[in-house]
Amino acid sequence: MSSIFSKIIVGQIPCYKIAENENYFAFLDISPLTKGHTLVVPKKEVDYIFDLDSETYLGLMEFSKRVASAIKKSINCDRISMQVIGLEVPHAHVHLIPIRTMNDCNFANQKLKLTTEEFIEIANSITLNFK
Repeated sequence: MSSIFSKIIVGQIPCYKIAENENYFAFLDISPLTKGHTLVVPKKEVDYIFDLDSETYLGLMEFSKRVASAIKKSINCDRISMQVIGLEVPHAHVHLIPIRTMNDCNFANQKLKLTTEEFIEIANSITLNFK
């Protein structure tokens, strides 16, 4: 059974896409902790990040680094936090979260409620800075 992320990758479920290549896909989290909170996933569906083969794992980190750089250029923040939790969706993924304080990446915090227009504006800004 395909994960929700696999359905997003193939376009069965809409998303605010940031970037993709033949192996990886990045899109905005629809329940973000901060503006610009992005998910990066391998297109290969593997449940647990440490079960990825080394090539896919290292590629995910490299692609995430490029996405983080684009987020940092687009969102006013001090750093981009990377978190791997992996319990909510059975598909390996990383969270890239723009932060100013440690508390900004606390998943117990209330999630932001953004409008469609805000999501589109954020996604477009990050995508323009992706290289």
